[in-house]
Amino acid sequence: MKTKSAKFWVVIALIICLISSIGASVAQTNGGSIEYHDVTMVTDSGHELDALLLVPENATPETPAPAIAVSHGWYNNREMQDLNYVEYARRGYVVIAISMYGHGDSEVIEDGTWWEDQNNANGMYDAVKYLTRLPFVDASRIGVTGHSNGGLASREAMLQDDAGLISAALIVSNDSVYYDEEGNYANPFGSRDVGVVACQYDEFFHRVKNEDGSRTAPRDYMKQVTAQSFLNFGVDPAGLEARTSETYYTQEIDGKEAIRVIFNPAITHPWAHFSKNVVADSVDFFDKALDAPIKLDNNNQVWQWKAFFNALGLLGFFMFVIYCAIALTETRYFSELKADGEVEPLPAPTGKGKAWYWGGFVACAIFAIIAYPGIYKWANTAKPAFFNQSPTWYIGMWTFLCGLFTILVLFVSYKCYSKKNGLDLAERGIKMSGRKLWKTIVLSVTVVAAAYALVFISDYLFLTDFRLWCFATIRAFAPFHFGVIAKYLVFWLVYYIALSVATNGFNFVKIGKKGWISTLIQMFFVFIGPEIMIGVQYITFFNTGRMWTEISGIGGSIIGIWLYPIVFILPVAAFICNKIYRKTKNPYIGGIVMGMIACIISVTNTLTVG
Repeated sequence: MKTKSAKFWVVIALIICLISSIGASVAQTNGGSIEYHDVTMVTDSGHELDALLLVPENATPETPAPAIAVSHGWYNNREMQDLNYVEYARRGYVVIAISMYGHGDSEVIEDGTWWEDQNNANGMYDAVKYLTRLPFVDASRIGVTGHSNGGLASREAMLQDDAGLISAALIVSNDSVYYDEEGNYANPFGSRDVGVVACQYDEFFHRVKNEDGSRTAPRDYMKQVTAQSFLNFGVDPAGLEARTSETYYTQEIDGKEAIRVIFNPAITHPWAHFSKNVVADSVDFFDKALDAPIKLDNNNQVWQWKAFFNALGLLGFFMFVIYCAIALTETRYFSELKADGEVEPLPAPTGKGKAWYWGGFVACAIFAIIAYPGIYKWANTAKPAFFNQSPTWYIGMWTFLCGLFTILVLFVSYKCYSKKNGLDLAERGIKMSGRKLWKTIVLSVTVVAAAYALVFISDYLFLTDFRLWCFATIRAFAPFHFGVIAKYLVFWLVYYIALSVATNGFNFVKIGKKGWISTLIQMFFVFIGPEIMIGVQYITFFNTGRMWTEISGIGGSIIGIWLYPIVFILPVAAFICNKIYRKTKNPYIGGIVMGMIACIISVTNTLTVG
């Protein structure tokens, strides 16, 4: 059977990306009944705010609709609220989904000033004010909600809202305010309707400090005085009958019947923005608080289709990367980068070779496990001001150190074993001429530029991107991100080039038919280090109610969540690098391409400070 050409698979990848964009667009616009706008506004606080505005057909100047402002959590962007804004808009609400300042493509502001009053709850209250000026919005029925720090933004917006613009708020994966400045129980939200989504396994919130300085487990939140005082509208709950989750409690305040409710799902903090049950509770809450113009059952949800099509686009994107690189080697300029036939794996290791083969994997995995929490405190204190993304600096330094360690392992194994046992660096593509290296760099940059051109086209035509939960987000981005990418790029290039050289030049061996088991072994060992760290975190958490990093004092809970994208991108990178190597015998193409993509993903999906 004749093998399909790389150009054929490039076309298939393009078709998959197109299907992804159209499918996601149909889901988020409810088949075209919702107008979907990309909005950049200069807000009342004087900053540029990047947002998506969804306007359903029922919202007109003659029949203004209630509105909801939604916000993502820390280190995310506006699209991370797609499950909510899709479902709210389907129910007739006007919805604005913001990227808080410093996130997404919103303006970068001075470090540490996000919650100062002049910045209007990091853009959330700015969004509320914007909604009140739209002629198709019923300004008397505006709600706010957000996940994690988006929940904090919702809470802060209510506290700043002396004008009474906000009628209701749902705080997801963050805490309410339980006390006043004197430490007395309080109801700072007055007659507004307020709900809290308190996940039983939230890594950050819903805890009370014990007398010994430790904190209670979030799964016990409903037993705590904080939750009970909230459900009792800010009074001391001592002696009162315990109130329960999932129950709407009402009380007349200032002539208005106000709602308090806590939803208590048995999920983790990040799962709250990928949960059907949380969406169901959310649409129920706002229907009771704001009266949804379109009545749909709370389980009538389509956001999962948008998530499916976004994930399909991720598959198409990476397929395009592989076959675009291979197809370019068939052009005249890049033809010398093409291998003469399929690259064969090295013979399976024997004798001492087995020890070097498996030992290298184990050593790199152990180093990754030790270094990740080991450098956290140092990274927090040693970050130069030039590097204006703290998470990217920390993850970048860990990535860089893992790359250097991989190079060290390769060097030692080559000098002590591989060289005298016949490994030819030139024959495996590791050693090459300057001209060939230059063409390798040009081809790699061309592939990344072409792949991201697809992303920008999808964004321009359909306002969609390619993503899967918090595993990976391939999105269009503002020009200022190019400068930030340039600051961090070397950290990722060192690691991913080392990864590709190790995966292909040294460790691509014939274990099983055509070496595919060898590739799976590579994917497993780059995955297993971060996965063990996640496992240690959550096994400890589920057993004790506290994260391992919290107990050990090494770092915060966030560093466990930052591993989620890593356990996805590392095995994908190993696979892609091997696919490209098999057709080129060039380990640098895949390494450069995946290093650039991993860096772009990291930089464009986190917080940038001024």
